[in-house]
Order: sequence, then C-alpha cells, then structure tokens
Amino acid sequence: MLTVLVVVLVVIIIIIIIIIIVVVVVVVVVVVVVVVVVVVVVVEEGIAWFIVVEVSLEVVMIVVVTVVIFSVLTKVTNKNEQ
Repeated sequence: MLTVLVVVLVVIIIIIIIIIIVVVVVVVVVVVVVVVVVVVVVVEEGIAWFIVVEVSLEVVMIVVVTVVIFSVLTKVTNKNEQ
C-alpha cells in the first residue's frame, strides 16, 4: 500500500515538474518573440520608446509571476516529499 502511494506521489511530482518546464519554455519563447518583434518594429518604424519600455515591463512582470509560481510549486512539492 505504501509503495503505491509513493509511486503515485512521484508520478504527480514528475507531472508537475514537466508542466512547470513547459510553462517556463513557453514564457521564454513568448518573451523572445515579443522582444524581437518590438526591436524590428522600432528599427523599421521609429516608434516612440515608451512603447518599448511598457512592453519590457510587461515581459518582466510575466517572468516575475512565473518565477513566483515556480518557487511556490517547488516548495509545495518539497513539503509533500517530506
């Protein structure tokens, strides 16, 4: 019975880790795409820099949120392991 519980816990933790990795990869890809698009638009059109600042602030917010979620999830999984 205990081994079944351990196996289930390990599987759940692995799934959570995979989800976290996927989320982080998606966020990184989105950030890179946004930065590239913004740079291209600014170079091509000479659009005001405050737009760039705003977009970069949004990107920073997204990164911070994902890092916080990541740390919370890792703390939760660590508590479950103990």
